[in-house]
Amino acid sequence: MDRRSHAAGALAILAGLGAACGPRPAERTPPPSTVQAKANAPAATSPARILTEKPLYSQSNEELVIRNFFKDRRNGFFLDVGCASPIANSNTYYLEHHLGWTGIGVDALGEYAPAWKEKRPGSRFFAFLVSDHADTVDTFYRSELRGISSVEKRNIAPGGDAVKWEEMKVPTTTLNKLLDANKVSRIDFLNMDIEGHEPAALAGFDIERFKPELVCIEAKPQNRETIVRYFKDHGYRRLKRYIPYDEVNYYFAPGAETP
Repeated sequence: MDRRSHAAGALAILAGLGAACGPRPAERTPPPSTVQAKANAPAATSPARILTEKPLYSQSNEELVIRNFFKDRRNGFFLDVGCASPIANSNTYYLEHHLGWTGIGVDALGEYAPAWKEKRPGSRFFAFLVSDHADTVDTFYRSELRGISSVEKRNIAPGGDAVKWEEMKVPTTTLNKLLDANKVSRIDFLNMDIEGHEPAALAGFDIERFKPELVCIEAKPQNRETIVRYFKDHGYRRLKRYIPYDEVNYYFAPGAETP
């Protein structure tokens, strides 16, 4: 799904958002793995200026929204669910490559593992189908368009073209189990794009324990009500200031809903 075309007109008005992002959280002590990232780091940029830039890696404006929210904060930790390719269309590569973040990438397609090992040295990749249960082997459909692979068989791509698919069996996990197994107690940023399976993944995630500061989640029309209710029930608000700049993803942060 190429959404860049709708984003061009929105970038001109993004500059006014910089001051609305709230106070900067405390930085963490940089781990040794961030030495190369420091070499890749661009010159310091104001939050408002960030939002006028062109995204380097994400499919649309996601990268800019995320950078704006964190004010290019260094050395955070991300969880990228449905991470797919390590660089192309990634919402977390900028964080790792330029800002020294580390994190976990998880995807049902294990074929991404070699590229992640080579190109994402600050991350750990795991091949699982993230769901509301673990320790089973479930059916998954790999599309010839890998980005729309999912738990549902799809013969038609978003653009209306016919696509071929392959049935696979994939081990399952919950986010709670994955994070506990890797001794992660808190995450700064949660990114989730698993083609309509997001509600099941959220059901296996204790958000009040791991407390992500920002969540970027793909919200398909049939899931939007469920997703909004989940975050509201757990004390998160939707960041409506980002709505004009991303038609597909919803952004959430802790705190009460504002008018």
